[in-house]
Amino acid sequence: MLRRGAPGGAVAPGRTSTAAPGRTSTAALGRAAPAVAAFLLAVAGTAGPVTAARADDVRTAQEPVLRTLDLPNAWRISKGENVTVAVLDSGVDATHRDLAGSVVQGRDFARGANPPGVVPARLHGTYMASLIAGHGHGPGGADGVVGVAPEAEVLSVRVILEDEEPGFRRFNTATRFENVVARGVRYAVDHGADVINMSISKELATKEERAAIRYAISKGVVLVAAAGNDGARKSAGTGYAPYSYPAAFPGVVSVAATDRKLRRASFSNRNPSVLLAAPGVDVLGAGPGDEYWVGRGTSQAAALVSGVAALIKAKYPRMSPALVAQALTAGATRRPSGGYDTGLGFGVVNASRALAEAARIHRHTLTARAGALQDPASPVGRAAGPVQVVRRDRDMINLYGGIAGAAGLGAVASLAVLAVSARAARRRRAAGPIPDGPVTRTAPENGGAVIRTASESGGTWPIPDSGDTRSAPGGGEA
Repeated sequence: MLRRGAPGGAVAPGRTSTAAPGRTSTAALGRAAPAVAAFLLAVAGTAGPVTAARADDVRTAQEPVLRTLDLPNAWRISKGENVTVAVLDSGVDATHRDLAGSVVQGRDFARGANPPGVVPARLHGTYMASLIAGHGHGPGGADGVVGVAPEAEVLSVRVILEDEEPGFRRFNTATRFENVVARGVRYAVDHGADVINMSISKELATKEERAAIRYAISKGVVLVAAAGNDGARKSAGTGYAPYSYPAAFPGVVSVAATDRKLRRASFSNRNPSVLLAAPGVDVLGAGPGDEYWVGRGTSQAAALVSGVAALIKAKYPRMSPALVAQALTAGATRRPSGGYDTGLGFGVVNASRALAEAARIHRHTLTARAGALQDPASPVGRAAGPVQVVRRDRDMINLYGGIAGAAGLGAVASLAVLAVSARAARRRRAAGPIPDGPVTRTAPENGGAVIRTASESGGTWPIPDSGDTRSAPGGGEA
């Protein structure tokens, strides 16, 4: 389900949503004002749009993000030339002056959800595309939005609807739209995408999506997705925010959002799927009709990281997705004290450092052996066989339980008898050996102690009760 309200709002399990929160309070979209302070204020407390007076105010507002990613230095090495970034989203306005000439309109997998004649809003998708590949406008492209990879090409693949669109409810309930993300991923791969940006989220994964992700990775395509905006909500028993898909699939670069101080944004999901983070608060981008929007969300953070991935792929086109992910994480700044945490992953993305790391490792290769290959369309592991139902006879269980209990009691009693016998034997040994033959007791004289005597071959001698010396009849000691 499209998530355009406040972070942590209700979402239909298994349905797709934009990972950026909604206009005003959460997301993303409030048009830029004549001055920077004005459009930032519009996000904080105004639902209605305001008109942008000068596009150069937009570039000024972008500067904090550009500095955080160290893009001026990165652009000396790469600007994303000859790289295609597929934007799986709500559609992109290819006529926006900051995107003109850089957008290829791909397939619309959400077609039919809206009533006939309704034009897609394309708000969220245009916003994400501009953060990835906006090239500005005017002399030298100095005005408007500049993306992380301004020379990259965008392939727009529509797989979601804005919640303002009349077909939104139908899109999120009709089974025909259930696997649009999986179909969109495969389409993007087959149409030349080098990087796929997925600023979308859902709570339940499907086997079709898993297979599509594996297919993309097997073709060398880098996948980047938003970690999700449920950071204030924790799953019972784990203490983490819920996992979001496709970000939580293995092999996908899952991106969290930071605030203006580069701390984890309060709405950003916190769980072990997070690989790294990027700015996600007060991020400015383009909107349909030459407008500009500002907002917050892990959607924006993911788009920025997709742009950095495009810079790497432009410079090192043969780098595998795993090595690109390694370069992104190894080049991150603001690393957590332990090296990794579930809020920021390995740190905040830095384009210049990521490119430097890519230069160091891009020649590394890993080739799977023939017997280790897995068909991307097949599930991992062996197919499960029929479930065998075992019926148990409760009467027999009780009978055998009783027998076992009685046997246990008998064993305990036997051990007790053995213990008593052993103790008696130890006492007899302590008293010394007792001669063979009959033992008699001699009555005490004058009140003396009882004297036990034993006879052997007709003789008698006293048997002491303690450690006294015994005398044999013929003299000497016995």
